[in-house]
Amino acid sequence: MSVPPAPPLAEALARGPLVLDGGLSNQLQAQGCDLSDALWSARLLADDPAQIRAAHTAYLRAGARVLITASYQASHRGFARRGVDRAGTDALLRRSVTLARAAADGAAGEPVWVAASVGPYGAVLADGSEYRGRYGLTVAELERFHRPRIEALAAAGPDALALETVPDADEAEAMLRAAAGCGVPVWLSYTVAADRTRAGQSLADAFALAAGNDQVIAVGVNCCDPRDAGPAVRLAARVTGKPVVVYPNSGERWDDRRGTWEGEAAYDPAAARDWLRDGARLIGGCCRVGPEGIARVARALETPGAPRGAGAPGAP
Repeated sequence: MSVPPAPPLAEALARGPLVLDGGLSNQLQAQGCDLSDALWSARLLADDPAQIRAAHTAYLRAGARVLITASYQASHRGFARRGVDRAGTDALLRRSVTLARAAADGAAGEPVWVAASVGPYGAVLADGSEYRGRYGLTVAELERFHRPRIEALAAAGPDALALETVPDADEAEAMLRAAAGCGVPVWLSYTVAADRTRAGQSLADAFALAAGNDQVIAVGVNCCDPRDAGPAVRLAARVTGKPVVVYPNSGERWDDRRGTWEGEAAYDPAAARDWLRDGARLIGGCCRVGPEGIARVARALETPGAPRGAGAPGAP
């Protein structure tokens, strides 16, 4: 079956919701990959790219229609520690998009979109500081850090850049500046605790950074407790008037000192219907939400009575 070309992602969101994938790292681990390296899943861009493509394919089979690349923890600084030069790192960043696109092109049926992941500065430090923010760097310094990786990813032609797991409104400002003029739409997604960014700032103020930015096609949250997702969806829709992106983690907590997940899972795929009603248009999962969870999200959004495309973002 031939698949028609995918329309621009912003246009697709206007038609109705799209299912995102889930946690790439847990699927790679399920495939037997060792992610103990400081580069995390990005290591496989160099060492075993076939595993990344297989993980993307697992989410496609589960019903995902937007694939997020394995570039979250990839950076020039991180790869330089392994002896990879700037040109080599650019090639690996582009490869992350190519792998997701190859998986998407192998799907039959509905079109699939690729979002290039741009993780926060704290992810590169590999010490859990992406859940704290406040790195002691200025907005200008953070912009200089993010710009080269954004340029490399944008050159590979993704459908969007996912500025994701952002803990700090200052870093969000830096990322938006770095992405300006790259020619690729973006979504901006914070990691949060209740109604604050992880750095402690007002989430309403953090969302407002994107309100008048036409390059931003969706705003929301990811890698947060799923119980915080619903209020954040409503707030993002109200503050920005844009489609909302939401992909929380399982609800378990990562203890960066012990290097383990703790607590109980609280992710309920049926909540996708509530998120949709409140303005979400990109809906999926993050850490510890695997293909089975994404399949249940896809089924929830297809259930008769689910408010597909109901009204404008934030409409009751």
